[in-house]
Amino acid sequence: MSMPNIPEVNTKIDITTTQASNVVLASIGFEELGLAHIINAEGEKIQSFLGTLEGQEVRKEVEIEELEKLDKIVNDSLKAITKKELLLLMKLEETKEILENEKYEYIQTD
Repeated sequence: MSMPNIPEVNTKIDITTTQASNVVLASIGFEELGLAHIINAEGEKIQSFLGTLEGQEVRKEVEIEELEKLDKIVNDSLKAITKKELLLLMKLEETKEILENEKYEYIQTD
C-alpha cells in the first residue's frame, strides 16, 4: 500500500486583529438575528395555539393543561435563548476589550 499524497498547504493567515474582530462582530450580529427569528416563532406559536394569527378563528375554550404545556415549551426555548444571549454578551465584551487594547498599543508605539 502506498502512502497518501498530501499537498503542501500554506497555513499562514494574514489578517489583522481589527479584521478578525470585524468578523467576530458580524458573527454576533448574525447570531442575534437568528435568535430574534426564534423569539418571533415562539410568539407565533402562541398566537397559532390561541387562534389569533391573521385568518384564524379564535379558540373559544382552551384547557388549562394545554396552556401549561405550551407555556413550558416556550419557557424552555426562552431559557435557552437567554443562555445564548449571555454567551454572546461575553463574546462582545471580549472583542471590545481586544480592540481597546490594540488601540492603546497602537497609540503607545507612535
